[in-house]
Amino acid sequence: MGWLLPNTEVDLEFRRQVEALSGHNIADCYQCGKCTAGCPVAFAMDYPPNQIMRGVQLGMRDAVLSSGTIWLCASCETCSTRCPQDVDPAGVMDALRQIAYAEGIKSPEQAVPLFHRIFLGSVRQFGRVYELALVGFYNVFSGHYLKDVTMAPKMLLKGKLNLLPPKGGDVGGLKKMFDAARELEAERE
Repeated sequence: MGWLLPNTEVDLEFRRQVEALSGHNIADCYQCGKCTAGCPVAFAMDYPPNQIMRGVQLGMRDAVLSSGTIWLCASCETCSTRCPQDVDPAGVMDALRQIAYAEGIKSPEQAVPLFHRIFLGSVRQFGRVYELALVGFYNVFSGHYLKDVTMAPKMLLKGKLNLLPPKGGDVGGLKKMFDAARELEAERE
């Protein structure tokens, strides 16, 4: 699937919007490809990071926001560290997810939003990630009921998986932070 399709609508305001949210000048990206070469999840993306950057430069709003790439980005910041122009492709991906979410554009990668909701729910409830609950809830709600069952005993024996939720962490402070974020989100709507 190529970027320059004959019926692609160009939206130059889109680039300005992404630049405002990410805090970076997208025009500084000169397509060296270092972001894509270092990306640990590029193999699973429909468009590699450098093509997403190019799509933003060209104002290809629909193609970029409907891409699975923006949802698969792990925000590991390897791309941003490698960028010789300090463009911060990871920050651009965050901005793109914010725009897509605000516009009600659903992720073509349905498992990603599910994972995020369960992950954040675990952090909110326990102050940290409770891996056993994360994996269990994810597998149940995604329909992969027994996906990781064979790995659990090995991880338990090696001490990599706890049966009980983690202790510690500022659960009360985190709950206040989550509530404040919800209030801010409600104000935006």
